[in-house]
Amino acid sequence: MTYPFEAAFRDEIAGRCAAFPRLAYDGPELKRSAVAITLVDAADGSGQTAFLLTRRAPKLRAHAGQWALPGGRLDPGETAAGAAVRELNEELGLTLADVDLLGPLDDYPTRSGYAITPVVAWLDDTEALAPNPAEVASVHRIRLDHIGHEDAVHFVSIPESDRPVIRLKIGDGFVHAPTAAMVYQLRELAAGRVTRVDHLEQPVFAWR
Repeated sequence: MTYPFEAAFRDEIAGRCAAFPRLAYDGPELKRSAVAITLVDAADGSGQTAFLLTRRAPKLRAHAGQWALPGGRLDPGETAAGAAVRELNEELGLTLADVDLLGPLDDYPTRSGYAITPVVAWLDDTEALAPNPAEVASVHRIRLDHIGHEDAVHFVSIPESDRPVIRLKIGDGFVHAPTAAMVYQLRELAAGRVTRVDHLEQPVFAWR
């Protein structure tokens, strides 16, 4: 399956986001945060759609060096969409307009005490891309057709939990939940499927 970066695919994804039967977290109180899943041109000559994924800066106090979607905690009175827009600008220098926002996916509750709302966006122009070195070590364009392969997603068991741990293969390594879970839901949405991910487990090192 291919996902061309063109208006027809944008409209298709926008329609699926609008119709998505989103599950909002309503359990015990957690800190609220949001991430931007920003769909862009793969910029490799393929004409395919990719999303922006970062490596966190090595000197950050939390989750240094890990794969992550641009995002962070909501400010007081801020919406999830507003936080995703702000964090994308702070981390990567990119600006999203309201028309670029396609919609939120399911909230993902984390072991570290957050409920994360992923906000899907479409951005035609990434010329302003400028990673903030205080937060981002590198930024990568991950093609949707690459994560759509059957062997791109792995589910493994761990003794500490009866929930399956999700791992997303990127290059020679793996991305773990919560990022992997939210990207997996995007992958399923792009393929026309509604797949829940809040039951998917994080690796133990991400529990704090």
